[in-house]
Amino acid sequence: MTDSPTKPKPVKAKSKTSQRDPERTRAQILEAATSEFAEKGIGGARVDAIAARAGTNKRMLYHYFGDKDQLYTAVLGNAYAGIRNAEKKLNLAGRTPEDGIRELALFTWHYFVDHPEFLSLLGTENLHRAAYLKQLSYIPEMHSHFISELAQVLERGEAAGIFLAGTDPLNVYLTMASMTCFYLNNHYTLSTIFGRELMAQDSLDAWKQQIVSVTLGSIRRR
Repeated sequence: MTDSPTKPKPVKAKSKTSQRDPERTRAQILEAATSEFAEKGIGGARVDAIAARAGTNKRMLYHYFGDKDQLYTAVLGNAYAGIRNAEKKLNLAGRTPEDGIRELALFTWHYFVDHPEFLSLLGTENLHRAAYLKQLSYIPEMHSHFISELAQVLERGEAAGIFLAGTDPLNVYLTMASMTCFYLNNHYTLSTIFGRELMAQDSLDAWKQQIVSVTLGSIRRR
């Protein structure tokens, strides 16, 4: 009588998470965390919910990011990198000075309109007095390059006799950003107070042109 052949041990199927590319998994966690933090803030966000959104588990989340605070900090850094990388595509150096300022103002407006999660993250971080942002040592250098590029546009405009001398590039950017953020952060209350739907398309179009007009008007030679 021969022995029956030994049954091979079943091969344990790999989980979907382990089959993924590590960079893809990390990106999915970042995307899910961005949505969760934007909607609920750092205090209200839950690691379980982030893992579920990303289609992974808490073990993988902790493996890539350590803990919730570190994940939030990574989300914040990724958000700032997103807007700065998108700005580089404007090629300000290849535009005329006025066109460069106009396009940067329009870009700033459209970026915040299209990325409300970034606006929400900024609100959360300001509530924490930039405590997490201060942990990202590369952020000041990232923004110094951007301000330097804007300064070159202003200098070319000054040399051409178009812009005022000695214009502060940071003030120019703050003009664009503050007009954008104030409008979008307060549209619910302002719409109610003044009886006009500020998120209607005609209102949005009018305000973005106002941003361009105010920004250029503040730096043009009179």
